[in-house]
Formats: sequence, C-alpha cells, structure tokens
Amino acid sequence: MNRVAAFIAVAALAAPTVAGNYSAKPAAAPAATKIIGKDISWNCTDGSCRGSTEASRPVIICEDLAKRAGRIESFAADGKELSAEQLAKCNSAAKDGSVPALAKAN
Repeated sequence: MNRVAAFIAVAALAAPTVAGNYSAKPAAAPAATKIIGKDISWNCTDGSCRGSTEASRPVIICEDLAKRAGRIESFAADGKELSAEQLAKCNSAAKDGSVPALAKAN
C-alpha cells in the first residue's frame, strides 16, 4: 500500500502544469498596456491583449478582461476562438472600458 501511495505522490509531482495562452482584441484600445486580472496578467499592445495562465475557463477569463478593458471583439484560448454565444456572454460583463485604479491617491 505504501508503494502505491509513493507512486501516486511521485506521479503528481512529476506531472507538468500546462499554462493556457489567451489572446483578445478589445473593441477599443485599453488605457493601460498592463492589466492585472483574476489569475492572469495581460499585456496589451497594438490593439490586442495577450496573457498566459494555468486557469482553464476561457469565458470566465474573457469576462474578467471585459470588466477591465471593455467590450471584446474576439477572444481565443490556445488558438481556439470563442463562439458567438460565448463571446456575447463574455461581453455581458463589459464596463465602459476604463481600467480601475489599484489604489487611490490622497
């Protein structure tokens, strides 16, 4: 029994964690070139945003970006585009496009 437990422990530690690559095209260029979202850091340049994370829920990640950057025209997870229905759900979270400040200055 101990051998089985040891094998499972080693297998779990040896399994690589694969990060997903995400890309998005906001309808309007975000005010910030770096957007810190939930479980992902976005780099936005030349009208598109790119990020990588171990999280694997593309619509949730898209919604989070839409909250911070505004309406999203296209969104892909590991090269696979969201469907029109998924993109509409993503954009239901969109705000006015402004990026919230991390802290307020006094």
